[in-house]
Amino acid sequence: MTALRPSLSPGQRRRRRREFRTAMAFVLPAAIGFTAFYLVPTIRGFYISLTDYNLMSAPSFIGLQNYVRLMGDPLFWNSVGVTLEYVVINIAVQTVVAVGLAVLMHRLTRSVVIRGAILLPFLVSNVIAAMVWFLLLDFQLGLVNSAIEALGLTRIPFFADDTWAIPTIALVNVWRHAGYTALLVFAGLQMIPSYVYEAAAIDGSSEWRTFWKITLPLLRPVLALVLVITVTGSFQVFDTVAVTTRGGPINATRVIQYYIYQTGFGENDFGYASAISVVLLLILAVVSFFQLRMMRANQSDLA
Repeated sequence: MTALRPSLSPGQRRRRRREFRTAMAFVLPAAIGFTAFYLVPTIRGFYISLTDYNLMSAPSFIGLQNYVRLMGDPLFWNSVGVTLEYVVINIAVQTVVAVGLAVLMHRLTRSVVIRGAILLPFLVSNVIAAMVWFLLLDFQLGLVNSAIEALGLTRIPFFADDTWAIPTIALVNVWRHAGYTALLVFAGLQMIPSYVYEAAAIDGSSEWRTFWKITLPLLRPVLALVLVITVTGSFQVFDTVAVTTRGGPINATRVIQYYIYQTGFGENDFGYASAISVVLLLILAVVSFFQLRMMRANQSDLA
């Protein structure tokens, strides 16, 4: 038998209406911004992807032709492969470095100055960071290659060789983002109760065993969030490529985002560029979903 809900007094109803209006006053600006800058452009992007559109004339509806063209486009599949190579290198190195930095901060020091120093590269814009590293790693004049030559080794064409270009771009972005990722992991470490480590120490667990058997399992929800953020960001890499290699040499660094930019603004084919953008959105949605499911992000091993 369904229980009857108690009726509210007029005063309670007025108070709830006031609370609702106050809540809407806080939510509305964000909702308007989300609708104007995310929802509407996304819906329009889906529509443009079904058209032939070049800014010189009105969009002409062509159905799924852009997607059919995309399936047989070797440049698109090359960009997918290049992006995946970048994502694997960037995420693997960044995650290891970030977790290492976070553990060192947690176990050795909690100095605000050190945290700020680690975060400092993240405060530098992508364009500035890319330009600085482009100059440092320049084949002829870069300080890094000068140091390599001084050691009696051969200079390395970091951005000009198809073997080195993507790993170099990935490591440049690791330098910039690892500090921010480390602080996210550090925040997760602070949520692990100290008595867990005290119990492990009493049982004679080594530091290494404690890290693998206690720290990493308890960090899983935080690591899941961090991986979703970093993987999503890695798939959308653009600034570093645009400043340094511009997709070269020979398409070796033409990632998906740069291919979208070239197709839309370089070739004035916005319908096809929108179709590639929609596919990228679907890839990110699927990857994020499986990441969260496989890592059980909504569960914690801390009972």
